[in-house]
Amino acid sequence: MLSPLTHDDPAVVATYRLLARLGSGGMGTVYLARTPGGRTVALKTVHARLAADPAFRSRFRLETDAARIIGARHGAAVVDADPLAETPWLATEYVLGPPLDDAVALGGPLPEPTVRALGAALAGALAQLHSSDVVHRDLKPSNVLVTAHGPKVIDFGIARAAGDDHLTRTGAAAGTPAFMSPEQASGQEHAPAGDVFALAGVLVFAATGHGPFGTGSPADLLYRVRYAEPDLTGVPEALLPLLTACLDKDPAARPTTAVLVERLHDGHGQFADHLPPLVLADIGRRATDVWLHAPHRLPAPEGPVAAETVPAAPLSRRRLFSVGGAALLGAAGAGGGLWAWRSGRQDGPPAGGGSAGPTAVPATTAADGAPAPLWQGKAFDREQRITPLVADGVVGFAETTEFRALDMRDGTVLWSESAVMEPSQVTTDGTVFYMSSGEFEGPGVLHLRTRGALGGGGTSRTIDLKGFEGSYKGTELLTASDGVLFASSRRGDWDVTGDRDDVGWHLIAVDVRAGRELWRQPYAWGNVRPWLSRIVGDRLVLGKNSDDLDSFLVQARDLRTGRQLWQRRLPLKDSSSYIPGQLVTDERHVYLGGDRLRALRLTDGSVAWEYGSGSATTSYGVPAVANGLVHAQEKRETPGLVSVGADNGRRHRAEAPSGRPLAPYFFATPVVGEKYVYTPVRGGLNAVALDGYRSDWVFRTEANRFVTDKGRTRLFGAGEKTVVSLPFA
Repeated sequence: MLSPLTHDDPAVVATYRLLARLGSGGMGTVYLARTPGGRTVALKTVHARLAADPAFRSRFRLETDAARIIGARHGAAVVDADPLAETPWLATEYVLGPPLDDAVALGGPLPEPTVRALGAALAGALAQLHSSDVVHRDLKPSNVLVTAHGPKVIDFGIARAAGDDHLTRTGAAAGTPAFMSPEQASGQEHAPAGDVFALAGVLVFAATGHGPFGTGSPADLLYRVRYAEPDLTGVPEALLPLLTACLDKDPAARPTTAVLVERLHDGHGQFADHLPPLVLADIGRRATDVWLHAPHRLPAPEGPVAAETVPAAPLSRRRLFSVGGAALLGAAGAGGGLWAWRSGRQDGPPAGGGSAGPTAVPATTAADGAPAPLWQGKAFDREQRITPLVADGVVGFAETTEFRALDMRDGTVLWSESAVMEPSQVTTDGTVFYMSSGEFEGPGVLHLRTRGALGGGGTSRTIDLKGFEGSYKGTELLTASDGVLFASSRRGDWDVTGDRDDVGWHLIAVDVRAGRELWRQPYAWGNVRPWLSRIVGDRLVLGKNSDDLDSFLVQARDLRTGRQLWQRRLPLKDSSSYIPGQLVTDERHVYLGGDRLRALRLTDGSVAWEYGSGSATTSYGVPAVANGLVHAQEKRETPGLVSVGADNGRRHRAEAPSGRPLAPYFFATPVVGEKYVYTPVRGGLNAVALDGYRSDWVFRTEANRFVTDKGRTRLFGAGEKTVVSLPFA
């Protein structure tokens, strides 16, 4: 729980003497500290490089205000704060107690009396927040600290005033998918009733050890939150009616916090009387550890720091590193983060200095014939919002805290770029990588940089386009080809309030070699979903989740002028889960999944063919096309791969039953080889043989986004925690 200070940590912050690290993330560091009078506090600081961002400072102030509103009874009491300091900081009481997820891991699901006491107290905490028109929006087990006197709610990094969306409009939905409300998962307003929904999920977890909507990719979780019935297996029978009502998809049908307090509180004893002995013992141990801890500072490292060290705490770069008490600090990453359907890593070595990256693996095979990986390693990609990028012997991974370029042959980290704060800030033409950035003060400027693949060195000068808002929220790099970079960017400068975020958007093309803008075309903003893009011949093909969030816009533009040639709107509710790299085309058609498999003609956008009934029980995942066939996962009674003719949409064959319990990822693109169609499934990569259309083997991995190199000899996979390379056949 307590880690030594590093050589470059300060000795004091304001009047607080630092004793140990409680956690560190992409947004900041949290310390155990003491006042001159001997009071122990948890002190959070924001990284200096982010302190210049007015939006981060605004969030920090809001977090401090929300922590003060909930007060010492229900939260970590704010001792002191200075959001205006050069390095903003917040000091709260050091809360003696484990996060709820640690408490459940320690001794298993909690007994019903404990769950009732926990629920009644948490409902009271939410009532305190809601009485001041503040909603938490990220209530989950890791944000609840269990103390002897009652639970404390922490992590107000994305809390906000009810109805105020200024600080979240550019980030789609904020929160943690497994514990979001349906309205939050849909990008709509999360009102107090949304916190009630999340509270029910927390209590289900406390009583059973699992959340009401399971685990898996963010896309899967968001779908279940919006449309699936909760899994209440193991919930005590007496609690089922109340928790079921709290988990109603209709916010108006959920009980209020007052009703919850009344129906959960048993009126007997103190909170500590309801806690299991193991939890009480852990609270006592934590108190002892704090006072027996001997401060220690690590020496400066002798050599360069390897970029492979991955902290345990996941946080999004577009979210402040939010922690407000002891256990949240001990976890150092109570974060669900922004999901654009949404612990930092230290910078890697300088260009040309290969650090130790993923490890090579002995060439053995699994019992079912799955190959051994060529190499594999750790990753830190909480949002999982981009497929790996391949360029000139390098595979690039846009992760939560940086962009890493790895040698394709052995996974060695060639270079990293921590200035890439969002996946939308990087793209490639297959030869070099392009990166964008902007100014947080003064007139808007879009900076475009080029980095060579193998060495990471600049292969062209930086291009500055004045008048465009080049920050992570104002520009999205789409794709590049033949020295021309295509992007979406907003005219204007950084807007702290977010009031102007929906105006001035343009699609632009930039001649990178000449360093000049070729064309710009305005478009209606609609919403924050990213563009999907593909260049086919003389056309730029684009796809985007539409502003109604229930359909998908596909359009084609002239590559030379940007003029729109056609646009079509398709029913596709789940298109918000599509990520860049998933627009599938060949020289004739654009292919899309959804309620049906569809092919749109590139000439005019008309529907060339449709496959499937469009019924509520059948749907199709992101397709892949190769050798005249379109392959896609089909959701049916027994899900599996199906292939149809690319020219006419006629059924070719369906995956034969394998006897394995395979659960496909419908928003992961299959990769088609000479021998197999590789389809990501829950827990692995399924190899479906083309000759028999049956699963031959499953490689066990949590990676779910795969691409191949140009020579089609290797597969590269990316997951939340894993990067891996496999032989391609």
